[in-house]
Amino acid sequence: MPNETADDDENPLDPEATPERTTEGETAEPRPSETVEPERRRVHVTRGLVDLLLDMAEDAEPSSVNLVLAPTPAGEFDADLGLDPETPVLTHFYMAEAGQSVSAVFGMDLGTPAGRGRARFLTHPQGPFELTERDDLAAVVLLAVPPWERRTLAAFDRAGRKLELAVLDAEPPQEELD
Repeated sequence: MPNETADDDENPLDPEATPERTTEGETAEPRPSETVEPERRRVHVTRGLVDLLLDMAEDAEPSSVNLVLAPTPAGEFDADLGLDPETPVLTHFYMAEAGQSVSAVFGMDLGTPAGRGRARFLTHPQGPFELTERDDLAAVVLLAVPPWERRTLAAFDRAGRKLELAVLDAEPPQEELD
């Protein structure tokens, strides 16, 4: 799993780093060290999580949904996913309401464990099917619009560039409460 420090927020799920901007607002060409292989432009997510998120979006309509998502390293799955063991696979979400009263008083997000949640699931019930300036951004954003189907779900990086979304038929490892 990638380093989970705050400094890693730009690249938690291996999307391409945001390119530099020139003074005229044009995108500068990436330096050789910034070029990214196609695998790093792919976001992996379990089918179960996708189905659950789309069901939640449909139930919430006409309101929008904004959830924090977290990955599990591919190597922690019981089945071989055919991925590098360190490849993050989105498997979980955190409810926005968790820890909200403490957040309101102390300004701390206790609903998301430290070092987690560098991806988000957002919905636009009235469109558009792209990120907007009003969206809460993360390194990776899964965005859905009606009708709430897999074909109307896409992954984007924080700059609004579309990423490849790989939906995996795999169950995440069972977690136990201590």
